[in-house]
Amino acid sequence: MHPTARRYRGGVNRYRFLLSRQWVILTLVAIALIPTMIELGFWQQHRYEERTARNDLVSAALHAEPVPVERLTSPGHEVTRAEKYRTVTATGTFDPAREVVVRRRTNADDEVGFHVLTPFVLDDGKVLLVNRGWIPANGSQTAFPKIPAPPAGRTTVTGRLMADETTAASGIKNVKGLPDRQIMLINSAEEARRLGAEVLGGYIQQTAPEPKGGSPQQISDPGSEDAPLNYAYMIQWWLFAAAVPVGWWFLVRREVRDREETAAERQPEESAPAAV
Repeated sequence: MHPTARRYRGGVNRYRFLLSRQWVILTLVAIALIPTMIELGFWQQHRYEERTARNDLVSAALHAEPVPVERLTSPGHEVTRAEKYRTVTATGTFDPAREVVVRRRTNADDEVGFHVLTPFVLDDGKVLLVNRGWIPANGSQTAFPKIPAPPAGRTTVTGRLMADETTAASGIKNVKGLPDRQIMLINSAEEARRLGAEVLGGYIQQTAPEPKGGSPQQISDPGSEDAPLNYAYMIQWWLFAAAVPVGWWFLVRREVRDREETAAERQPEESAPAAV
């Protein structure tokens, strides 16, 4: 046999174990993992870009100059992503007699309580919904809680403009049959029907004036989402995808080496003369 053919046949025989059931399964798993990990990397890239865009939008809104609320919203208006978190001002009078509380809301310490939603009647008669902040439940969830009074008389408030809440966006079920003056979601259209007034679309999270005595607790600024973490995961998944074929080849070479060492140990035993 020609030396080249002999070397070729020897090389093929060294890797015949790859046709075994165990190695076929291992190879198919490795082949499936590579595109899966690449796709997971692209998904993390999409999350990184999405979160970065959200952080940029929120930062731009928070740092924009305050504007009168009616410049950005009106009755029936749907607050857009670009308008959300914008700082707005309004002048009018609080109407605590018709305020409601929003159930199952937490503060910065994850304590469950209520958000206080107070109608704010503007100079032109329209109503702005003002989320004055968080108060503890302090007992029964069915009883209307004791709420610190808002400033009396004509007042100027400042706050972050927010979109109407929906179950789809918040994950909060809009439960019916709640106790009087308690709601699950802040929705300007529903509040317009309850109040029988023209209510501006969306609502604001009050930031000024600060409540006396620190209650209700004002809602903190929206934090930035951890976009760099998604970027790190993206790189990680792609490194894993690159490592799969390298790891597979390392296992193959180790198997070849182990088989050759085993064969070399057996050869002297097979060639030794039989004892008489």
